[in-house]
Amino acid sequence: MKERDDYKKELDNWKALNTRAEDVVAGIELAKFGEDSGILKEIAEQLIQLRKELRTEELKLYFVDDYDTHNAFLSIHPGAGGTESQDWASMLLRMYNRWTERKGFAVEMVDYQPGEEAGLKDVTLLVSGPNAYGFLKSEKGVHRLVRISPFDSNKRRHTSFASVDVMPEVDDVEVNIADEEIRIDTYRASGAGGQHVNRTESAIRLTHYASGIVVTCQTERSQMKNKAMAFKVLKARLYKYYGEKRKEEMKIVQGEKKDIEWGSQIRSYVFQPYRLVKDNRTGVEVTNTIAVMDGDIDIFIEEFLRTNASKK
Repeated sequence: MKERDDYKKELDNWKALNTRAEDVVAGIELAKFGEDSGILKEIAEQLIQLRKELRTEELKLYFVDDYDTHNAFLSIHPGAGGTESQDWASMLLRMYNRWTERKGFAVEMVDYQPGEEAGLKDVTLLVSGPNAYGFLKSEKGVHRLVRISPFDSNKRRHTSFASVDVMPEVDDVEVNIADEEIRIDTYRASGAGGQHVNRTESAIRLTHYASGIVVTCQTERSQMKNKAMAFKVLKARLYKYYGEKRKEEMKIVQGEKKDIEWGSQIRSYVFQPYRLVKDNRTGVEVTNTIAVMDGDIDIFIEEFLRTNASKK
């Protein structure tokens, strides 16, 4: 019934757009024989709004994979380079937080491990909203930054890398995890969180023996809530893990694993000696690096979706 309702809503939207387009065409025909300049202004405003809504509906057609409508787990891992890469990972986290705000998506921090001096060592978010995974799957891969390092007293140019991993939330898929297959450890949370969080063993670490997957969650005050979220993440990662073993069944959640280093990046962010963000897969280039780092990344996502849909 939910699938039926979704299709009906989509069909109604297209019918409404078609009716409005016909009204605009009729308005243009009337304007040819009239002298009221106000009609042309009104038609122009309708066209602008119609084009905007049409773009939104067309974008939905690019979600061609099975899990595009699901929520998404997004993880960011710094590459080699210590503080430089850890700071770059935190910049990417800010960029995605700004992007989710623009989309009106809900974001829940699953795990966060701060760096020693700056940035972060690891972070996992649960992004909830319409087609969250469909949008964010385009961000999976290595992201490269070139800039004058704020941590270098000699003001030299540095290159940093961070990898982004994206998995669909798969609550509606059966993934059986027997008790003897995992080890559950509890420990005290690190970083900010207040006395209760830091004085009690509320943090959870799950280790899946067969796959070697380790999941941690420490952002909630309650051990029970941390455990529930950790199992959600483990379930998603296991589904991806076994999906990669069944490529003919689950191509959507596989992806070539690349080292977090030169030559493996999907996108380059250059701040010095010039300003440019370039997606190496689609060729899209943007010179306004400030806007990109403020979350204006739709142009990269949409072009990736078009390319992916055309291949399908």
